[in-house]
Amino acid sequence: MAKSAPARKSTEQAARAGTPEKSEFLRFLEWKKLKRTRQRDAVANEIFRGRGHFEPEEIVQRLKKSRTRVSRATVYRTLELLRECQLVEKLDFGEAGALYEHVHLGEHHDHFICTRCGKVIEFHNADLEALQSGICAKYGFHDTHHSLRIFGECRECRGSHNS
Repeated sequence: MAKSAPARKSTEQAARAGTPEKSEFLRFLEWKKLKRTRQRDAVANEIFRGRGHFEPEEIVQRLKKSRTRVSRATVYRTLELLRECQLVEKLDFGEAGALYEHVHLGEHHDHFICTRCGKVIEFHNADLEALQSGICAKYGFHDTHHSLRIFGECRECRGSHNS
């Protein structure tokens, strides 16, 4: 009976969390036996609120601007926890550097990376997803997630290069 009380509390916390990703993060913290802190909540909320790619320092600056007191170390440690529970992905974009992005539950996209200007273009293609699933099935491989990055030159850079 003692075990059902914490489960109820988790469900209540998850219901107050606001987003499916936040609920998932709270369950992950509980599973890891880590405390839910105001600082972790602030970092997670800032990341979950945004769209697109970001550097950790952007999160530090946004929190500072909103007068939320969170150390740089807490931002980096929380990012690692979010990566571990697959709610944030660190993407290596070659010379464009490494950026992070919030992984929205149930959504998936891939990336084109321009090697000249560093622009990152997100795309989704259902045929490509089906092909990847078919290849996994053919080899008896159960995929949990994947990341496709295609490097080349964007339309703008190709146009200015050919001028």
